[in-house]
Amino acid sequence: MAETCPRGGISRARVSKDEGGPDYAGGGSRRLRSPAMTDGAYLYILRCADGSYYAGTARSGLERRVAEHNAGAFGGYTAQRRPVTLVFSQWFDRITDAIAAERQVKGWSRAKKEALIRGDFESLPQLSKRRQPHASKDTDDD
Repeated sequence: MAETCPRGGISRARVSKDEGGPDYAGGGSRRLRSPAMTDGAYLYILRCADGSYYAGTARSGLERRVAEHNAGAFGGYTAQRRPVTLVFSQWFDRITDAIAAERQVKGWSRAKKEALIRGDFESLPQLSKRRQPHASKDTDDD
């Protein structure tokens, strides 16, 4: 059973390979997927050639998606930062959860992403704290 990280849906369970790729029914053109891939998706983090990180989601399997990034198939951020390397992935049973986790991770600092990649879940709450206090909205000009 996976433990959930503080303040989010990212769990301590890490998935390092594609589980349950597509199967094809005998001679027909209908594509069948294993039950694990039907509604869910992977959250993944790539390390780009320039050292930056890219977070995304994949429904069709990790190996395929990383290969698409390395081929520059869709342009975008990773197309100019190839080759890329998969450094983290996690399966979510619902694609909506994977997308929510992707948006959450994209807002994280580099240090926090690296803690997640290392599996250092205890550091995540501390890395969430502001380094400098917010300027007060209530200024007293009297």
